[in-house]
Amino acid sequence: MTGFVVFRGVNKGIEAMSKVLMPILFILIIGISVYSLTLSGGEEYDNRTGMDGLMYYIIPNIDGMGVGDILKVIMSAMGQLFYSISVAMGIMVTYGSYFKDKDNLVKSVNQIELFDTIVAFLAGVMIIPAVYVFLGPENMAAGPGLMFVAMPKIFAQMGTAGTVMGIIFFLMVLFAALTSSISLLEAVVSGMIDKGISRKKSTLIEGGIAMVIAVVVCLGYNVLYFDFTLPNGQVGQILDILDYVSNNILMPVLAIGTCILIGWITKPKAIIDEATKNGERFLRKGLYTVMVKFIAPVLLFILLLGSFGVY
Repeated sequence: MTGFVVFRGVNKGIEAMSKVLMPILFILIIGISVYSLTLSGGEEYDNRTGMDGLMYYIIPNIDGMGVGDILKVIMSAMGQLFYSISVAMGIMVTYGSYFKDKDNLVKSVNQIELFDTIVAFLAGVMIIPAVYVFLGPENMAAGPGLMFVAMPKIFAQMGTAGTVMGIIFFLMVLFAALTSSISLLEAVVSGMIDKGISRKKSTLIEGGIAMVIAVVVCLGYNVLYFDFTLPNGQVGQILDILDYVSNNILMPVLAIGTCILIGWITKPKAIIDEATKNGERFLRKGLYTVMVKFIAPVLLFILLLGSFGVY
């Protein structure tokens, strides 16, 4: 109980900070997205424009793609969902345990769906057109690092104002990453508190372990550098290996286990009853039942097979 009270205090601080920083970051994303669409590369960049990049982003191009290629895209999108809404990480379970009985769970889920989708789309509008203009479509596969390649180029085009906006933007990204890190730590710390370890000691232990792993990961790009071919055919270093194990194996396995637990053992009705205990309307309970019992576990199993390079 003490750990819960302390967390509520810490969480209120984070919530207060988020109420200021997140709207600023959201406004920045909208502004930069609009500016990204106005970019023009000129002769140096074959006259590529931001609007060309937007079309590249929103219009599917399946020329030369087989069923397997399309399936890989779908599976990649599913994998992104794990990180986007923290599925199978323990975060939702931990935070859910702090949920008040009077809170509207259905409304919260709807808000998460809506805002997560909007922000994800705007992030693409912000980055993809700039990458298209300055680096070309052939460099779209660079991954998360694209933000640190494309965004400086956008800010450089803005002159002095771009320098200021760049500083503010990356500070906001830093704070966004910090709050996400706190969420990740809380899932582990909460479990340690349940075992009788104080929150302070739990935080120090988990923070120390995370710091050691972070140092090893950083060294993986210099002193401990090596190339390792993963089962899915990709070549990576220490960070890529850890990312592969957690994202491509552990999280799908846990998600499949969750579907089995909720869909066939606990039964979806238990979740539906919990979500509607204050009279809330759960209009998609039929869809939820079908998804958690049949569709989600099958798709997750296919995703897991892809992680092992089966297709």
